[in-house]
Amino acid sequence: MLLELQIRDFAIIDRLHLRLGEGFNVLTGETGAGKSIIIDALGTLRGEKADVSFVRAGSPRARIEGVFSLEDCPAILPFLQEYGLLEDDDTQVILTREISAESGRSVARINGRAVSTSVLREVGGRLLDIHGQHEGLSLFNTRTHLEMLDRFGELLPLREQVGEQVARLRAIREELAELRRSESRRQERIEELRFLLEDVQAAKLRPGEEEELARERQVVQNAARITGLAGDAYADLYGGREGARVPGRPVVELMAGVAGALDELARLDPAVAPLAAQASELHYQLEDLAQALRSYRLGLDVEPDRIDAIEDRLTLLRDLQRKYHADIPRLIERAASAEAEIEKLTHSSEHIAALEAEEGAALRALAGIAGELSRRRRSVGDELARQIEGAMGDLAMPNVRFYVSIEHEEDEQGVPVDGRRLAFDRTGIDRVEFLIAPNPGEPLKPLAKIASGGESARLLLALKSILSRVDEVPTLIFDEIDVGVGGRAGQVVGQKLWAITTNHQVICITHLPQVAAFADAHYHIAKEFAADRTRTSVSRLDDGQRVDELAAMLDGTPSEHSRANAREIIQRATGWKQRRREDSASRTAGEAPDTEDQRSIAGDADARGTLQATLP
Repeated sequence: MLLELQIRDFAIIDRLHLRLGEGFNVLTGETGAGKSIIIDALGTLRGEKADVSFVRAGSPRARIEGVFSLEDCPAILPFLQEYGLLEDDDTQVILTREISAESGRSVARINGRAVSTSVLREVGGRLLDIHGQHEGLSLFNTRTHLEMLDRFGELLPLREQVGEQVARLRAIREELAELRRSESRRQERIEELRFLLEDVQAAKLRPGEEEELARERQVVQNAARITGLAGDAYADLYGGREGARVPGRPVVELMAGVAGALDELARLDPAVAPLAAQASELHYQLEDLAQALRSYRLGLDVEPDRIDAIEDRLTLLRDLQRKYHADIPRLIERAASAEAEIEKLTHSSEHIAALEAEEGAALRALAGIAGELSRRRRSVGDELARQIEGAMGDLAMPNVRFYVSIEHEEDEQGVPVDGRRLAFDRTGIDRVEFLIAPNPGEPLKPLAKIASGGESARLLLALKSILSRVDEVPTLIFDEIDVGVGGRAGQVVGQKLWAITTNHQVICITHLPQVAAFADAHYHIAKEFAADRTRTSVSRLDDGQRVDELAAMLDGTPSEHSRANAREIIQRATGWKQRRREDSASRTAGEAPDTEDQRSIAGDADARGTLQATLP
């Protein structure tokens, strides 16, 4: 749920701080006051494209910040934790977006940590959803129809199973295709692999051999110099005066003398003890070094013709690498897998037969689960159509016929269902499209060919009200979705929008007083002029101010007559909301609504019937 919204230097908004509550939040105001700018700011906060034109003239940057409660959106917690954006005790998440006027670039943050726009879009899309007055166009995209149907019928888990089975079948078919492509040059490939295997086995390759040979060649080429240097170093350390390069006692003996002297000094002055210990340690280290040098020198056994053997071996290794276009580790790896590939190619017909049998089993399994999904979609589609027709009746379109068309395409490589081979993808075998006939006697046609702007707005509202129970996004924003809906149908539009608040926080921008009357919190947006600048302000209305605002929406200028009408509209909406709450409480307690509630609800139904009869 969106708790707070702060906007700074965004379009004509210089400073705006909006605290929102649960339920139905309504924003009203004159055209051009800045209502849609708030929606643009929310869209930017959600991760939509940031435009430098959004920055208020004369300001260095625009900034939008939203504080969201996480209590009603548990599904987003694993995602936030995956990106390290949430502490264990966090109950809120803060989204921030800044747009620079100079560079046009934007910076996105979540809980103070910089994130990419894609991460912001992922998080923002899970926290709030914006439905604009032109969103009815999305209904014309048939790709959205399948998603709506599956969400309504809670069929997504079954669809995921279909997707997994499709992925398995495609993997089998890809392996089959590769084997069949290889069949034409099977013998040629077997010979190639055998030559590789024989060469590698004959060469007795081992990892790291080339590097070892290069090091050994360097030693052999410099054997005399190495022997001399090792001998001189040993003589200086421990070899005696005759072998030393510098006349005098060996370094080890000199160090032994130093250590002995310091030991004697430490007995006379304990403060010298650390130096004596250090000298003793150096003496032992020099002895170890001398012995290691002696062993190294004695271990040098260089054969005169060894250099020729090394060069021959290096030449063989390099020839193999050039021949097979691979280094030694890769050659060893390829040889290790060559036998298995030779076995597979030698018995490719058996492998193909086994894979074909596996493909048949996978097709049958897919046919079963995809057929079940299709049958459920048909049943769910009929129920969705029934509910939408009922909702459209409430919205003064009682004669609408709605139908969920589910078609299939033939495909020789498809899944066998009811004696037919049907095309499929990860969503199943169905091609779903919503059809509508707004008026009696008209045939069902696709939405794009039949629905007007007002009809599409009502249809979108009907769909949203029906699908809201399976929508996991906690905050839904409706931007003048009632455009094209007559004021006489506003009462039912308000009922539909308020009913969505059972599972969601709803924020609605509207010009209809009948819709605004259902607000749990009503905000007025105004445009002000000061110091030759235009700014937008937002204020929450109390009961008296709400009456004046609805009166102005009804008649332009509030009057006693329009105020009386406004109070009547608010009272009617308040009474309907109260009856709905009581009815819901009764159902929760397992009781039927009392007679008075039943009469009130029946009265609402009669009023809708009268309203529908009077509309053109």
